[in-house]
Amino acid sequence: MSLNLNKTILAGRLVAAPEVKQTPSGNTVCNIRIAVNRRVSGGDHPESDFFNVTAWNNTAEFIGRYFERGSAICIVGRIQNRSYT
Repeated sequence: MSLNLNKTILAGRLVAAPEVKQTPSGNTVCNIRIAVNRRVSGGDHPESDFFNVTAWNNTAEFIGRYFERGSAICIVGRIQNRSYT
């Protein structure tokens, strides 16, 4: 049996205002960074993990229009690794 699943759910707050741009081909792209708190065993203060998220087209326009720094957001999507040289 082959099992292939790449689904991620993140709920947190925007660290900065969304950056909305247009690609040369006319697609809308939005880059955001979100902070997600996690509990630490034996500690009273949660720690945060930070994630860079990219949204495209209608989703990108929606985020750019209705979200700002500090807004709560829930992201459902997939993880994609990229490497740069």
